[in-house]
Amino acid sequence: MDVMDAFTRFTNQTQGRERLFRATQYTCMLLRYLLEPKAGKEKVVMKLKKLESSVSTGRKWFRLGNVVHAVQATQQSIHATDLVPRLCLTLANLNRVIYFICDTILWVRSVGLASGINKEKWRMWAARHYYYSLLLSLVRDLYEISLQMEQVAHDKAKGEKSSSQDPLGYSVADEETEWLQSFLFLLFQSLKKHPPLLLDTVKNFCDILNPLDQLGIYKSNPGIIGLGGLVSSIAGVITVAYPQMKLKTH
Repeated sequence: MDVMDAFTRFTNQTQGRERLFRATQYTCMLLRYLLEPKAGKEKVVMKLKKLESSVSTGRKWFRLGNVVHAVQATQQSIHATDLVPRLCLTLANLNRVIYFICDTILWVRSVGLASGINKEKWRMWAARHYYYSLLLSLVRDLYEISLQMEQVAHDKAKGEKSSSQDPLGYSVADEETEWLQSFLFLLFQSLKKHPPLLLDTVKNFCDILNPLDQLGIYKSNPGIIGLGGLVSSIAGVITVAYPQMKLKTH
C-alpha cells in the first residue's frame, strides 16, 4: 500500500511526470544506440527516434515553471549554515536559473513564437550553465562525502581505542595499498550510511555527461549519455517518490 501511495503522489506531481518522461527519453536513446548496428532493425530504430523526440518535446512543457523553482531554491540555499554548501548551492542554483531561461527561449523558438532566435548560441549557453550547475553540485557532494568519511574514521578510531586494538591500516599509512583500502572502506561506509548523498552524487555525475559532450570537453557516444540519463532519471524518480531520500541542506 505504501508503494502504491508513493506512486500515486509521484504521478500527481509535475516534477514526477517530467522524471518519467525523462527516463523514457533516455531509454529510447540507449535502445536506439544498441539497435542501430543490427541489421533489420531500421523500423524499430526510427520509431524509437520519433518517440524520443516526442517525449523530449513533452518534457519542455513540464520544465516551463522550473525558473521559479530554481529562484526559490537559490533563496533557500542562501540560508544554509555551512559556508561550502551555501556557496556551492547558491551558485549552482543561479546557474540553473540561467539554464532554465535559456531552455525557455529555445522552447519559444521551437513552437514558432520567435523565429529570429539563434538556436545554436542559446543551446550552448544552456549547456554551459547546466554544466556549471552540476559541477558546483558535485563539489558540494564531495564536500559532504569528506565530512562523512571524517566522521566514520573518527568513530572507527574511537571504537578501536576502546577495545584496545591497534588501529587498522594507520600504522602502515605509507603503503599505497593500505591507504587505498582504508579510503575505499571509509567511502563505502559513508555512502552506505547516507543513501540520499549517494543518490545525489550518482545523479549529478550521470547528468554531467551530457553537457560535457555538448561543450566538447569530454566526448561520449549516445549509448553512454543514454545510460547516464536513465540512471540519473531513476535516481530522480526515487527522490520525488520518497522525499526523505532527497539530500537535505543544513
